Amino acid sequence: MTAHPITPPIFDGHNDLLLRIVTGSIRPEDVHAGMDSGHIDLPRAKIGGLAGGFFAIFVPSPLAPGDMEQMADPSYDLALPPMLDQPGALDVVLRGAEALETLAAQGTVTICRSVPELERAIHGPSMAAIMHIEGAEAIDRDLELLGELYTRGLRSVGPVWSRPTIWAHGVPFRFPGTPDTGPGLTEDGKRLIAECNRLGIMVDLSHLNEAGFNDVAAISDAPLVATHSNAWEVTKHARNLTDRQLHMIADSDGMVGINFASAFLREDGRMGADMTLEPMMRHLDHLVGILGEDRVGFGSDFDGAVVPEGIGDVAGLGALRSAMADHGIGTEMMEKLCWRNWMRVLDKTWKP
Repeated sequence: MTAHPITPPIFDGHNDLLLRIVTGSIRPEDVHAGMDSGHIDLPRAKIGGLAGGFFAIFVPSPLAPGDMEQMADPSYDLALPPMLDQPGALDVVLRGAEALETLAAQGTVTICRSVPELERAIHGPSMAAIMHIEGAEAIDRDLELLGELYTRGLRSVGPVWSRPTIWAHGVPFRFPGTPDTGPGLTEDGKRLIAECNRLGIMVDLSHLNEAGFNDVAAISDAPLVATHSNAWEVTKHARNLTDRQLHMIADSDGMVGINFASAFLREDGRMGADMTLEPMMRHLDHLVGILGEDRVGFGSDFDGAVVPEGIGDVAGLGALRSAMADHGIGTEMMEKLCWRNWMRVLDKTWKP
């Protein structure tokens, strides 16, 4: 068996571990002690060198029968779930915040509110954690909850998942397709972006449609960041970013985290784990070719997607480092891709 390296540490742009706790699939103590299911727990994170990441708080929508199975077809276009009501979403988001705080209390994660805190935690015994909301359905129009959650550690917000919100419109699971799928930010959405800028909360553009992306670019004073997105030129999926969008991110000195979800990596758009890491290297090359080596990282979507069998879960992240080394990526660039680039863009985004 080939031994894979566990350094440099990997800081990850997106995971859905908290959803598994909120839905009752696992307990916080399972994450600390280790378990046989899912992608992330503390013992496996140490094996794979996962130093931490953005821990998403997400409100799920019921899936129509056969939805995920359709993503194994040569083409598909899944219907967008309807908009959620704010009170129901609020309950789930508050439970997600409590789940992250429980993980912190038991020493599994360290909730970080600044880059110096992140850099210390990345090299510490627990996983460094950024509190992130994926889909801002729980945020009230007066934006009071945004400030309350900021006090608790919220430092990153995605205005949408796939379904529409009062803020913006998301992109569907559509292959082949483009992100040009509907209208841009609402007037409320523009206020949300402005308030995130004021507080120093990062705005995550993953899942936002092209018109919304354009609106954020026009009004935001922060770098443009997509925490878990790939290159549309490589995989023609509606959820991936076009070259025009990538150039806009580069011009803002922003960043993209490469999504491990197989449907957004494979040229055939299928959600299947039976793949090598070579497609990930193609996305990496394309993104670096436009963004440069200082503006690309990783955003796995662990515990929220089907990932390549060569990685499997966080314990398999050494295979990713080996693939990058075999691809000719040297030590300095690998450190940037694995964690330093996230520190750079957050340092430009968060308020002191």
